[in-house]
Amino acid sequence: MNATPDASRHIVSELASDPDMVELVEFFVHELPARAAALETCLAQGDYKQLVRLAHQLKGAAGGYGFPTITEKAAVVEQKARDRVAPEEISSAIWELICMCRAARTRPDNA
Repeated sequence: MNATPDASRHIVSELASDPDMVELVEFFVHELPARAAALETCLAQGDYKQLVRLAHQLKGAAGGYGFPTITEKAAVVEQKARDRVAPEEISSAIWELICMCRAARTRPDNA
């Protein structure tokens, strides 16, 4: 799971042009690798309760910082973990979410 996202697939915050939000969005993007690692750890440990909590938090935060696609994918992870679907299904959804987190950018020029 150590692949890096394709540069052509960067996800740019919808708030990229808002000068009042740039610093906050940059902080959020900077924190995404730690959030992705925490999700991966929860999956490896089979900690579905924590996985639901982390995915729920990411779902809300991503929307607030202009990343609706991350919000949507986090909602999928949250629901799959809540429903305790097959581990392979959760793993696949988490991997997609991790790739999105790695592709997130504050603005197009900081790729």
